Amino acid sequence: MSAVNDRAGQLDRLVEAVLMASKYKRVCEDFIRNIGSRELAKRRNLKEAIKATKGKLHQVGGAYLDSEVRYAVWLAQLREAAQSGSRDDLLRVCVRIMSHHSSTRERLGILDQFYTAILADLSPIRRVIDVGCGFNPLAIPWMPLADDVEYYAFDIYQDLVDFLNEFLASLQVRGCAQACDVIQFCPGYQVDVAFILKTLPCLEQVDQSASFRLLDTINADHLLVSFPVQSLGGRKKGMAVNYEARFRELMSQRPWSVKKFDFATELAFLVTK
Repeated sequence: MSAVNDRAGQLDRLVEAVLMASKYKRVCEDFIRNIGSRELAKRRNLKEAIKATKGKLHQVGGAYLDSEVRYAVWLAQLREAAQSGSRDDLLRVCVRIMSHHSSTRERLGILDQFYTAILADLSPIRRVIDVGCGFNPLAIPWMPLADDVEYYAFDIYQDLVDFLNEFLASLQVRGCAQACDVIQFCPGYQVDVAFILKTLPCLEQVDQSASFRLLDTINADHLLVSFPVQSLGGRKKGMAVNYEARFRELMSQRPWSVKKFDFATELAFLVTK
């Protein structure tokens, strides 16, 4: 057997082993293959590569999502709230669900200001992509979007995007959610705004050059890019300063305008291409 065939066989076995773990069985296979191929090149054997791949998947995805997800229950609650016609009921349900993902949970305290402050001058916003979306589409009721907006969301979890597709339908929002590896397959939609919220640090844990490629390739008039200001454990550790320096480095070679927004739990930049 050639070295190429052996490597391909090892990668197939790695993907199969990772997908057998309940925590990762709904992760996009392309994303597992991307990480797995990198780990196989670095590790001494298949067993080490499988362990390292699972560890990386936890770092970039699993660590942010609560262990108990109840998509069927949440969908029933969302549909009931949407059909009631009560905006307050819908917002309460959305907040309750967003609290189960650390990224959106950190944003709950600033939801009333975050999107309106950053996007106020961009209306009407008719097309959006949301990269590494997590539960962020559930914040659509807080966003200053056009009534006929098209919303396209991307994440690595198939069960999450299935849930988000049902959510978009319940709100009668056009668009869709899709499971994919945005490091390898950048969404090609032409849009008014691309949300890249606390996503770049995760992508760079897999590929240090991912941010450069993604920011250049996304076909959007504006990019809303954000970074966390503290770790999942609550430590700040100079994160905002370091992330801003990194982002300014990314922008230094590009003729784009950048506006900074400081929030208590998030550092955000609106980039106009």
